[in-house]
Amino acid sequence: MISKRTLLGSAVGFGLVAGLSTSAMADTITVATVNNGDMIRMQQLSPQWEKETGHTIEWVVLEENTLRQRVTQDIATKGGQFDVMTIGTYEVPIWAKQDWLVPLENMPDGYDADDILPSIAGGLSVDGTLYAAPFYGESSMVMYRTDLMEKAGMEMPDEPTWTDIAKAAEAMHDGENEIYGICLRGKPGWGENTAFLTTMANSFGARWFDMDWKPQFDSPEWKESFTTYLDLMNKYGPPGAASNGFNENLSLFQQGKCGMWIDATVAASFVTNPDDSQVADSVGFTLAPNKEGVEKRANWLWAWSLAIPAGTDAEQAAKDFVAWATSKDYTEIVAEKEGWANVPPGTRTSLYENQDYLDAAPFAKMTLQSIELADPTSPTVEEVPYTGVQFVAIPEFQGIGTAVGQALSAALAGQSSAEEALAQAQSITQREMSRAGYGK
Repeated sequence: MISKRTLLGSAVGFGLVAGLSTSAMADTITVATVNNGDMIRMQQLSPQWEKETGHTIEWVVLEENTLRQRVTQDIATKGGQFDVMTIGTYEVPIWAKQDWLVPLENMPDGYDADDILPSIAGGLSVDGTLYAAPFYGESSMVMYRTDLMEKAGMEMPDEPTWTDIAKAAEAMHDGENEIYGICLRGKPGWGENTAFLTTMANSFGARWFDMDWKPQFDSPEWKESFTTYLDLMNKYGPPGAASNGFNENLSLFQQGKCGMWIDATVAASFVTNPDDSQVADSVGFTLAPNKEGVEKRANWLWAWSLAIPAGTDAEQAAKDFVAWATSKDYTEIVAEKEGWANVPPGTRTSLYENQDYLDAAPFAKMTLQSIELADPTSPTVEEVPYTGVQFVAIPEFQGIGTAVGQALSAALAGQSSAEEALAQAQSITQREMSRAGYGK
């Protein structure tokens, strides 16, 4: 790969994170990231890092499914297109074991890796070594319109069941006025609808595989979970829901068109920001639901993180940027410019001990509680041979999860029945797992 280094005539300035390296060599680093609001803000603030260090950034900002495809292809083929990649809790341990990522050792002074929430750091580490720095962490929860609940004469329980959710969706639904009782992910993708539907299945006691790696889509639990999802969406969901992912549902909620939205906790700051949300002063939060009598809730565990691919020719500059963007100093920058409610959540213990943040973010405690409830080692009721809450931490899952998501999305679009979609999911998964040699 052609070197990105260019000579500077004079030494560059110090970075905002104490200990950032300075050199007479300036780098241009290419950063691939997802088009979520927090990452867009990171891009907007990055000139401050460039000014302090003398380095420059070329940004590649992509929709979630496209980002996953691009960075996976690039790192697997050693394409060398990127110096920093935005990846998640699924990819990090798998890629680290392949020696595809630079270990984040010897981070700049003051970075304080020990401050990262243990559950978040654990998912981004192999044998105690951190291989990606969390930009924000999340679980999932229920976001709902308090004004519509009050109008319906209802109160949202602190620990709702899916029956409670269905009753609330019915009460708030007003299709004639484009207010839909519930908005849920329908866009196909292993990190889109498959992520949500997996956590929903967990809360009904379903699982992806039994202990012999046999797929379980033909189980009663999966059938009950998926038919409940289809029933909610067909009765109370927005039109065209099979095309809606995180960003589409966020927009609908901000426009006041969703009575409820069950999705990532990171969305909370966007739905309560009066600059972006028409319903900012009428949003409540509660735990993700479960089926009556099932101890697991439909909450996931995820961190969008910054990682450095092995082989980059700008490793130190990339590490300096990763440290800056995921530091406590960066949190202070966002707080100063955008307010404490808008800082990247879910990564550091100190944030949830900061009274300024707790006072500004009514969703803070619910976010932390949801993150702490998720257990990747025990995602559902019965024992499983895998780790991961909304995904299965094996290399084959990315392809399988996307194919399954397409099958399940087709049922939401009315192209197949629930039974046909689940049978297709079972067939797809069994075929690919057999090819990969599982269960032998």
